[in-house]
Amino acid sequence: MLSVLGIYWSVAEQKLRLWTLLIASLVFYASLQVHYIPLLLALIFINFRLGQEIGENITPGSYTLNGQFKNEDWQFAQVDWNRRRLKLLWLGIVLNVFLLLGFKYLLPLVRFLFPSLITSSANSFKLIAPLGISFFTFECIAYLVDVYRGAPASREFLQFATYKFFFAKLISGPITRFHNLANQFKNLRLLTPDTVAEGLWLIARGAVKKGILADRLGVFVDLCFGNLQRAGSTDLWLATFAYGLQLYLDFSGYVDIARGSALLFGLVLPENFDFPYFSTSIADFWRRWHITLGDWLRNYLYFPLGGSRQGLDRTCLNLIIIMLIAGIWHGAALGFVVWGVFHGFALAVHRLTDAISDRYEDLENFWQQPLGIVLAWLLTQFMVFTSWIWFRLPKLEDSSLAFQHLWGYPADEQFAQKVYVDALNISQYQLAMLLVVLTVVMAGIYTFNRTLNLQFNWPIKLVFVPLCFYSVWLLAPEGSLPYIYFDF
Repeated sequence: MLSVLGIYWSVAEQKLRLWTLLIASLVFYASLQVHYIPLLLALIFINFRLGQEIGENITPGSYTLNGQFKNEDWQFAQVDWNRRRLKLLWLGIVLNVFLLLGFKYLLPLVRFLFPSLITSSANSFKLIAPLGISFFTFECIAYLVDVYRGAPASREFLQFATYKFFFAKLISGPITRFHNLANQFKNLRLLTPDTVAEGLWLIARGAVKKGILADRLGVFVDLCFGNLQRAGSTDLWLATFAYGLQLYLDFSGYVDIARGSALLFGLVLPENFDFPYFSTSIADFWRRWHITLGDWLRNYLYFPLGGSRQGLDRTCLNLIIIMLIAGIWHGAALGFVVWGVFHGFALAVHRLTDAISDRYEDLENFWQQPLGIVLAWLLTQFMVFTSWIWFRLPKLEDSSLAFQHLWGYPADEQFAQKVYVDALNISQYQLAMLLVVLTVVMAGIYTFNRTLNLQFNWPIKLVFVPLCFYSVWLLAPEGSLPYIYFDF
């Protein structure tokens, strides 16, 4: 990366910088799945050309010899042109959705129905699906819709391909709109001490989140959810809580590293998390968790479906539909579908509760008092953390067994020895205390950032950067776990 940065900042022309970034991104992706590069390049070109056709705003009068149209004829021609643009948009959407469905759902179905056709290992599907395919297709759909709505189409394939292949966001986001990044390509921010310090700090902070915290939690989570018959109810509750923290630290750690890397190239990627575990409603949670996915769902699904403009019943139905699609987007297993529908119903219940609270002043005031806020926070997080069970165990037989064992199920004695003594070298009580301490630390960081609005200045960040990397080298478990969202 240092050599790429050196070349990138040593050239002055924008085109050369784009070539540097594109080649580096292709090399990065080739190190993971080189065989999919031709396919992705072809799809990028198809979306690029579709965007140009959709964005073409030719005056119908230009088709005549003198360029003159009667007002009535012009209106008819404009309707025909808009109809053509809409057909091209749907062609692009269908193509991208078919790509996503084909790789994530149709191939596993074929393998299930015709196992003799595929003789590779049980984990072969992870090799079949291109990394980042979900993020790739959502970005393409967003681009085509934005152009259809009036945003200018890209005129430079190099720029569009660099946007799509940009290594920092390619695998697991954040989902970034083309026009945001294209404007940054044209008006590149020069590096300053503050920018460099912020970029390195984000990378170091993300490494700590992933290498020390998420991976350490992952060891315990894998042992518990991998031994459902032997783990007791207390173990499963601890694993459920630990997995919620692991998922957040793993994904937000990746995004920190992605955003920090982009900053070193003078580019700003959008935030993807805003302390989601301190939200006091499920709607607020989805404004803070995977922010770019939530924005995509609102802008390209919820609003086109009518949003909240067609009555309370239709609003609740729209919420359930978009969360069902969010669940399907995450994976082919039924557990993801149940997870999405569960969150959809939770959002609908929240909307109904809001409507009822608006009618009763006492009830509305209760939710704004300290007791109501704490209760709302507890209910929200209980719902969120327990729903992660479907996310971690997407096979319904596994997740159903985990839910059944959450109450009154004794642990196997050998399980306790294997997990707490042999693997973790701490007691069950000590593990619970560590999870509480981690939560308190997160609450402290939240207070400093959101309530007191305190931030480190850049010299202090630079001091902490080598300390973070050294701690990861010293404390990270052997054999780091893969990023969770690489599967999506």
